[in-house]
Amino acid sequence: MEELMMANAANGCPLTPLGFLERAATVYGDCPSVVYNDTVYTWSQTLERCLRLASALCDLGVSPGDVVSVVSPNIPAMYELHFGVPMAGAVLNSVNLRLDARTISVLLRHAESRFVFVDGESRSVIDDAVSRFGPAAAQEGLTYESLIRKGDPQFRWVRPKSDWTPMVLNYTSGTTSDPKGVVHCHRGIFLITVDSLLNWSVPCRPVYLWTLPMFHANGWSFPWGMAAAGGTNVCLRKFDAATVYGAIRRHGVTHMCGAPVVLNMLANSPTTAAGRRGAPAPPGKAAGRDSHRRSAAPGGGAVPHGGPGLLREPRVRPDGDGGARHLLRVEGGVGQVPGEGERREGRQNLGEIVLRGGCLMLGYLKDPVGTAKSVRRNGWFYTGDVGVMHPDGYLEIKDRSKDVIISGGENMSSVEVESVLYTHPGVYEAAVVARPDELWGETPCAFVSLKAGGGARRPTEEEIIAHCRERLPRFMVPKTVVFKEELPRTSTGKIQKYLLREMARALGPPPLPQPSSRM
Repeated sequence: MEELMMANAANGCPLTPLGFLERAATVYGDCPSVVYNDTVYTWSQTLERCLRLASALCDLGVSPGDVVSVVSPNIPAMYELHFGVPMAGAVLNSVNLRLDARTISVLLRHAESRFVFVDGESRSVIDDAVSRFGPAAAQEGLTYESLIRKGDPQFRWVRPKSDWTPMVLNYTSGTTSDPKGVVHCHRGIFLITVDSLLNWSVPCRPVYLWTLPMFHANGWSFPWGMAAAGGTNVCLRKFDAATVYGAIRRHGVTHMCGAPVVLNMLANSPTTAAGRRGAPAPPGKAAGRDSHRRSAAPGGGAVPHGGPGLLREPRVRPDGDGGARHLLRVEGGVGQVPGEGERREGRQNLGEIVLRGGCLMLGYLKDPVGTAKSVRRNGWFYTGDVGVMHPDGYLEIKDRSKDVIISGGENMSSVEVESVLYTHPGVYEAAVVARPDELWGETPCAFVSLKAGGGARRPTEEEIIAHCRERLPRFMVPKTVVFKEELPRTSTGKIQKYLLREMARALGPPPLPQPSSRM
């Protein structure tokens, strides 16, 4: 067996998702690949444009292993760069276009980017970012389309030397620490792409709406996945509910992805339409999606795992009636098909979730200490998430380890409390953190934003607490409710709980209850 593996390596057959594009051009050549406003490309045209891009990059001096960065919304160029850059042998670095100039400057310096592709709307920010670390040679007058025209449509793209050749560099959102550069190889991206198509039952020739930013973990691998499936990529420069629903009607959209904040906006929009795919959201919001007749497939993951690593997949059981089967949804999830599985570290009710499998990152760029800290013990990646493993093998994510609240010696999950808050009809968003308490050590403090409009009366703090008291154990009921117009978020839409924890600490401990004067 080892001899066969060595022979396969010698024949130069590494796994890479780039080959999906060539296959798409062969099988679906005349079918639409990318749609943007009135622009429509076919799969044959997309392959040619990506080959031209790769050729032009090589002519500019890009060498295998060089980092090429891109700052762009979901437009055709952004899609093509996911193929063209690695086809030149380079490493694609998709930068969050919502970051400020200082942060982008830090990331570009750390990545040692050779070139940066910039959308016109972000040009001033990138000029500011680049100016912070000395003069740079700008390709004045060289537009993306002129670069495409310079390239060779018959270019023989640079195939990776091995499965483990780096392909993409992504930076974490920094919600748990300083941003880290996550390096993924061709093999890992191939596996996460195939797995996403399989686990989310993506058929041939879907119509996929790009509501998820491609800079966010490379759009959860779907740039390459849509080529494998011969789908149609419907691109959107900007996101709002009316635009999304309009695109769904106009193009017959069958699939889309979105972070909870995106689905929250859609679920609370007065516009109604049918959607398909979704990211994880609190149960209250999942119920909201059901009322709009959407079919949602929740999942959770992290940049070091290439995207979703835990899927809330329905459990299949016989119904005892002639072998027919039906689906039962459970709270929690299971690991991906190419992953070895997930497990919970620890012998108590709660433990840290660790992951391992073919989709895991190669490591953090220039950070061996951080890599060794996160990936240890036979290759298990320590996520920092806390969960419970149920007897049926399904894992339930409870919280981030730093978000667990310890009140009177009892551990509680902030996510469980948030799930109950979301069931209140007036709550739009909710986040729960610990507030210092002289008696209990910590008590839950809820930060809540309310739904706008509708003529409904705004609930009071006492009403929110009463709602929770009817549905939660006494020690888990928030002792404090803080109303805010909107909750602070990262540039990728995640609620910044560290800021809320600072606000809760600033409140100080609540006054101790006064002893009764009655005898």
